[in-house]
Parts: sequence; C-alpha cells; structure tokens
Amino acid sequence: MRKLKFIISGGGTGGHIYPAIAIANELKSRFSESEFLFVGASDKMEMQKIPQAGYNIEGLWIAGLQRKLTLQNMMFPFKLMSSLWKSRKIIKKFKPNVVIGTGGFASGPLLQMANSLNIPTVIQEQNSYPGITNKLLSKKANAICVAYENLERFFPKHKIVFTGNPVRQDLLNIETKRQEGISYFNLDDDKKTLLILGGSLGARRVNQLIEKELDFLLANGIQVFWQCGKLYYEEYQHFNEKKNVQVVAFIDRMDLIYAAADFVISRSGASSVSELCLVGKPTIFIPSPNVAEDHQTKNAKAIIDKNGAILLRENELEEKFETVFSDLITNENLQTELSQNIKKLAKPNATKDIVEEISKLIQ
Repeated sequence: MRKLKFIISGGGTGGHIYPAIAIANELKSRFSESEFLFVGASDKMEMQKIPQAGYNIEGLWIAGLQRKLTLQNMMFPFKLMSSLWKSRKIIKKFKPNVVIGTGGFASGPLLQMANSLNIPTVIQEQNSYPGITNKLLSKKANAICVAYENLERFFPKHKIVFTGNPVRQDLLNIETKRQEGISYFNLDDDKKTLLILGGSLGARRVNQLIEKELDFLLANGIQVFWQCGKLYYEEYQHFNEKKNVQVVAFIDRMDLIYAAADFVISRSGASSVSELCLVGKPTIFIPSPNVAEDHQTKNAKAIIDKNGAILLRENELEEKFETVFSDLITNENLQTELSQNIKKLAKPNATKDIVEEISKLIQ
C-alpha cells in the first residue's frame, strides 16, 4: 500500500488543537503507514502541544486581525503574504494527499494555498456560527464536517456533512471511572464536586465569579475543583489553602475529573460543549461575549434549546448566579432532566465519521 500523506492545521486554542490531534490519531490507526505534518501559528500553543502528541509541526508568521487599529493590524498584509508563500513551499515539498483544517489563524493561508494547487481539502467547523475564514475557504473545499445543524446559510449545502466534533476517546465510558477520579484528584467521596472550566487559557470573568462566590459554594457543602487557566494561576493559586478547594492551571486527566464531577460550570467553546454532551453532567454554561460573532452563546443555545443545560450570561451573574445554582443542586429532577437531554446530543463517532469523509478524497 502506498504511503499516504496528510497536512493538518488547527491551533490558537485547545479547541482547535485537540480535534486536529484526534483526527490525526484516527487517520493513523486506519492508515498505519501514513505520514503527517501539522502547520500552526508560530507563536501559539500548538507549537508545544503538537510535538507533545508525537507529531511534527511547521509554524507560519500569522495572527488574526484585532478589532481596533493596532500595529499588529498594519502588519497583517505582510504576515498573510509571508504565510501564503510559506504554505505553498510546505505543500510543494511535503506533497500531501489531503489537507485538513480545524480552525485557527494558520489554517486560512494553508487551505487557501492547497485549494489553489488543486489538493483536496476538508474543513472541520466546530462552532454553530462559522468564522469568516471558513466561510471563504468553503467555496473551494471538498467537504465541510460540521458539529451543528442548519449551517446551509454559511456553506454550500452539498458539501456539508453533519459529523459532530472530535472528542477525546477516553471520555466514552467515564461511568466506570468515578472512584478512580475521586482518588486521583484526592476528592472527598462524601461531598458533591463542582468542576469549573474556563478553557485552556482561562476565563477572567468566570474566575472572578468563583472567587466572589467561593464561600457561598462551600457553605452549600460542595467541594470545588477549579481550572482557572494558565494566565490566571498565579493570581488564584492561594485558594488551594482553603479546605475543599483545588485550583489548577491545567487538567491532565479530563476523563477522571469529568467522572468525579457532579456539576459543571463551563465556557461554551465548541469542544467543551461536545465533551460535555458526551459526559452528561448537569451544566451551567457561561459563554464568553468576547469571541467572533458571539459564537459561544450560539453554541450554548443549541443545547439550552433542547433543555440540556442552563445558560447564564456574564451580565446576569451578579443577580442570578446564587439562585440558579441553589436551584440546580437542590432539584434532583432538574439534574436528571439536564443530564438525559444533553447526552442525547452527543456524537461519539464524530472522529471516525470525519476520517470517513477524508478517506473518500484519497485519490
């Protein structure tokens, strides 16, 4: 069998990186002799995370446009030209069979160049509201794997495949791992556990909320496992001195903490939402309002509309948080209803289905 070659681009946040790695791992298990190259933005977290997962990566000098006039914006045309030129060089040298983009700054120039060189491309769109890059790339892409319904208004209908988002395969049977999770993270088996997720970098507003409400949470007999993100760890690590509170920058075993958790408060980035559907714990989503097209609110709404989670906007936290949280932890019928409904929205075979679409394009 001939050696297949794949270039995958995705980065900027864990939400773009982990799906890219999941797709690569699944391709590798299906085509064991294949070769992989990742392409990312040279100053972003993918430059560390991808090699840690065992893959090679090349960096492009690219960044997004800021919303106000900055020096970075004035540099954008130069960065774009540089990235297009380097993408062309990478593609010509590596000669991929298929190029796959999971979002992030680097995937724009790379897929654009692959399209112009007539190499099949696949877009994996994680959000319920696509960014401008993927809308532009979709015109020439061969397949667009999406995680939400009703994206025909953004993409050519005949190219859309509803697959769901790739998620860590170790989340598939967390029901059996509860005791392991409790002992791994040193939790009290007699207390309910609240898991707080702010994304890989952290979420300032969520952290401020937990800081303010910590005594309220503890007074309700809850133990708190708080992933504050690496940008905020120094500021919040002193709360580790409090009984029944653990503050971490990053969680190395998501499967075990999900297994141990009873309730979750989370941002609603696409990959978090997909994971939480699989995990099925009662969840409060606090979408970030500072993202393009407010897509986190739209991601959360897709779950809320099916009565699968609770939505709290940042501007409602002061007045509503305590009431909403008390209601959740005291109402077992509500907990069961949210769990059952969010689980119905899970797509456990997403990675396999995406790789199936990629396989169809191998000439």
